[in-house]
Amino acid sequence: MGESRGRVIQSWSRQGVEPPPRIVGGDGCRFFDAAGRSYLDFSSQLVNANLGHSRTEVQEAVQKQVATAATLGRPWDIEVVDELADRLAEITPGDLNSFFFACSGTEANEAAIRLARAYTGRSKIIARYRSYHGSTAGALTLTGEPRRWVGEPGMPGVVRMLDPYTYRCPAGHPTPCPVCSGAPHLRELLQYEGAENVAAVFIEPITGINGVIVPPDGYLEAIREVCTEHGILLIFDEVMTGFGRTGSWFACDRWGVVPDLITCAKGLTAGYLPLAAVAVSDRLSSWLQDSVFPYGLTYSAHPVACAAAVAALGVYQKERLIERADRLGPLIEAELHRLAERHPSIGDIRGIGCFWGLELVINRETKEPLVPFNPDSAAAEPMTRLTAEAFRKGLYLLTHWNMILVCPPLIIDEAEIREGMTLLDETLRIADEYVVSNG
Repeated sequence: MGESRGRVIQSWSRQGVEPPPRIVGGDGCRFFDAAGRSYLDFSSQLVNANLGHSRTEVQEAVQKQVATAATLGRPWDIEVVDELADRLAEITPGDLNSFFFACSGTEANEAAIRLARAYTGRSKIIARYRSYHGSTAGALTLTGEPRRWVGEPGMPGVVRMLDPYTYRCPAGHPTPCPVCSGAPHLRELLQYEGAENVAAVFIEPITGINGVIVPPDGYLEAIREVCTEHGILLIFDEVMTGFGRTGSWFACDRWGVVPDLITCAKGLTAGYLPLAAVAVSDRLSSWLQDSVFPYGLTYSAHPVACAAAVAALGVYQKERLIERADRLGPLIEAELHRLAERHPSIGDIRGIGCFWGLELVINRETKEPLVPFNPDSAAAEPMTRLTAEAFRKGLYLLTHWNMILVCPPLIIDEAEIREGMTLLDETLRIADEYVVSNG
């Protein structure tokens, strides 16, 4: 390992491991290392490289903005920032027509927490267990998965709600299910917490890294109804699902549910520069005319990042990539089900559009996970071996606990999907070695 490479601290990782290959470039759905090896990007990096690699339209927009106005901050009136806001207002649902621009999804979520509490005058936030909202203090407290433990005790006022996780329903999935139908479980929580104390319900409409959990039809509608009834803001974290990932501009569009706030990032610039946004309803933006927005950042609405976003939105629309992701969904689903016929380690397949997850198990009947939800280094061995084998074969996979995310760039073609599935087929033999047969 080069001496300088040893000085870079990697996110959420033990540092004393073999460094990854030095990446020197990319094109389309592939990226390349210094040894000349090519890797098929089957996860859009961190589910953000929706347009793939080396997209000239975005590169050229960035270069032009750098040459024009690269370092201006707010409150100066900058054309590209206003242009981005106008473009976003055309695609965000309902009356979400105003935007605060941040640098990351984490920061967007922090801003949404502050705004919800300031607007309602209430302190409590309801969030779900199988969630990830970011790594700063507030966003990490909202997060339900075990990564939040390192930040505890965290921000006060966060209340946990169970997830509509039909594969492992915490209520046993009776009919009707109080958790998976949404409203009964939320109403019970409000009895204990006092609806008058709750500022917001803050959820991913489709759970991201913690399982790609698609809610049953009617779930989001029921949550919306309860929030409206009690004057509680509904906030959707669409950092991972926004900008076509699910075959619609935003995941909530699939069910026609309009929240009060949407946080988004990742696909906003397709990963080319750091940028996030909080989309705010007309009701809240009207309130802000005479009230101070309770959050700020040095690089809010950075003009170069905004230029990248305007260019990315142009590519999405020009190439009809949202519709393309929707069309590719059934192909990806069919290919994954073919894999399930061959690999007993696949316990469940979930997803929509170009956003899919494979849940790996040791035993299909008991649904015992291939690795526990919070694995130590030894327990994580099966997934560590699997991801290393995939990379060796030239396939880049994003994994988390016992999940494989299949989230390719929206520009991927059918031949590349089948190529990736072939490599994944060969890789899953690693997981199958751990399967316990009931025969």
